[in-house]
Amino acid sequence: MTMSSTFLLLFLLLLPCSPSQANLRPNSGERLPRQLSVNYYAKTCPQVDRLVASVTSQQFQDSPAVGPATIRLFFHDCFVGGCDGSILVSTRPGSKQLAEKDAEDNKDLPMAAFEGIKKAKTVVESKCPGVVSCADILAIAARDFVHLTGGPFYQVKKGRWDGKISMASKVRSNLPRANSTVDELLKLFTSKGLTMEDLVVLSGAHSIGFAHCKQFVSRLYNHKGTNQPDPSIDPRLLKALKMTCPRFGGNADVVTPFDVTTPFSFDNAYYSNLEAKMGLLASDQALFLDPRTRPLVQILAKDKQKFFQKFALAMEKMGSVGVKRGRKHGERRKDCSIHLSV
Repeated sequence: MTMSSTFLLLFLLLLPCSPSQANLRPNSGERLPRQLSVNYYAKTCPQVDRLVASVTSQQFQDSPAVGPATIRLFFHDCFVGGCDGSILVSTRPGSKQLAEKDAEDNKDLPMAAFEGIKKAKTVVESKCPGVVSCADILAIAARDFVHLTGGPFYQVKKGRWDGKISMASKVRSNLPRANSTVDELLKLFTSKGLTMEDLVVLSGAHSIGFAHCKQFVSRLYNHKGTNQPDPSIDPRLLKALKMTCPRFGGNADVVTPFDVTTPFSFDNAYYSNLEAKMGLLASDQALFLDPRTRPLVQILAKDKQKFFQKFALAMEKMGSVGVKRGRKHGERRKDCSIHLSV
């Protein structure tokens, strides 16, 4: 079944029946680099946002799916070791230690997202050589795609340095799982200095993007080992998903939108879907089922502008997690996929 036919089936079946950073303390004379700021490159590369936009806007025209892929890339980068571009690093040839990019949890990240950051880095380097970090370019690109898909535009604070470490072994324990409970999600987000509100708001990134069948197939056929579907799934959605994702022998490449009502628009329909039992992942639907997070889901479902305002603030907050600053902890890579020390 093609992606387009999958969307058509979903729409038909769902029609309603009625209308902390690593703060460098100055020691032994090392100068503390500037904090993150919107104007960090004002003197060294004032056109950086425009240069990145020249790539992201063209990519979006050519392949809109690269938008959610890049936003997800940014999330995965920030949650594993901080927002330091370490997810962009390739495993060294012959190395037994895999880089983050090659971790099992990152294998589904579309290569187009990595290629987009590589193209943007090349354009920026041509005008401002050795100045702008890969981590900042990824943060800017993620913002661009949020806006290009209909979401809010917000200023990106800059000044991140690229991390010197990229290890696949650090990935699994630092990313949410498709079936994570709210308790598990809260524990993870708290470890990053993020709040319960940040969890609910940032989950709204699932307004766009796609999931593979393996991420939710257990909900369709064997919820919590019961050999029955998850009772919190709307019956029409369950029927559509079963036709797309059989219990056995399904196509591993088949994807389904997180937001089955407006899959290509960054909006607050994600939250309305949760109210209607149409969350795709168990971890999404859990936000409505849990009494601690349900009230905010309901608020955001009613007010798109409030969601946009909170999302912009939460992205800024997440974009400051584990930032590397200064040569002791970071570097500025010319090629985002290769450490300078290699």
